[in-house]
Amino acid sequence: MMSFIKKQFIDILEWQEQEDGVLAWRYPMQDNEIQYGGSLTVRESQAAVFINEGKIADVFEPGMYKLTTQTLPVLTYLKNWDKLFESPFKSDVHFFSTRLQLGRKWGTAQPLTIRDQDFGMVRLRAFGVYSYRVADPRLFFTEVSGTRDSYTRDELEQQLRNQVVATMSSVLGGSGVPFLDMAGNQGLMADKIREALVPVFQRLGLALDSFAVENISLPEELQKAIDKRIAMGMAGDLNQYTRYQAAESIPLAAQNEGGIAGLGAGLAAGVGVGQLMGQAMQQAVQPEAPAVQAAPATPAAAPAADNPQAKLAQLKGLLDQGLITQADYDAAKADVLKKLVG
Repeated sequence: MMSFIKKQFIDILEWQEQEDGVLAWRYPMQDNEIQYGGSLTVRESQAAVFINEGKIADVFEPGMYKLTTQTLPVLTYLKNWDKLFESPFKSDVHFFSTRLQLGRKWGTAQPLTIRDQDFGMVRLRAFGVYSYRVADPRLFFTEVSGTRDSYTRDELEQQLRNQVVATMSSVLGGSGVPFLDMAGNQGLMADKIREALVPVFQRLGLALDSFAVENISLPEELQKAIDKRIAMGMAGDLNQYTRYQAAESIPLAAQNEGGIAGLGAGLAAGVGVGQLMGQAMQQAVQPEAPAVQAAPATPAAAPAADNPQAKLAQLKGLLDQGLITQADYDAAKADVLKKLVG
């Protein structure tokens, strides 16, 4: 009799979710028993599960319920209660938060090594965000939360992050899509990973709502290889490649003893090489022009030194300008005439 008097009967069961981040919460029963005909209030974004003798008796969606044998048919079957039997009963009640858990972060603690058809093996880091919710309280209780007083999303997400990273490595390595194409379209990458993660979350009683890749970082050596590959692709246009080489040389020249002033010869040589390569390529693709018959050469005019008239005119000009004396003029004139008449 005294033990019966000490018992307190619970007539209202509800969860107000005063603490953020709790996914599952067990109503504190201790020695209390639920009043027959009491009420159960399940708010929107919640679900309630009744556990009797270690087994799930009923799952309640949002609403307000009177706890009678009519609303607890499974529990009645487990206890072999008659429909007219009215008495307090003992049962564990677990509430679950089914609202979306937004902005949850994921990331690779260590670089992932994946196989790529262009580069062989690629090591990368990545991070992003995702959102999920408890979709199947029965399965979530069985597989994850269990009989704990409470279960938080921080406890859950330690496991979820490992699942995300493992699935990401598997998807990128087995997709057959070149890494450069995948990395250039992060939306495509996120869709591929999300598609593979959906069944993983479902096995835990969760629904994956969204998944996003925010950033992908590559090791320095791979980034240099990609930059070099892009530069070699630019070599298809020699003019553009020459400008690229010149732009790359400027910061290096600034560190040398000659500075920017010493860069001119190098740039000139580079431009010259580019032009010669361009001319050679152009000649290689142009058809050979037919040979043109050379025109007969015209006889060259006699040099002024062999023409007596021109020589005498030059001497007269020098005399008129006062550059030579009359005696010099007469002597030179006599010499020219002597050579002319023999």
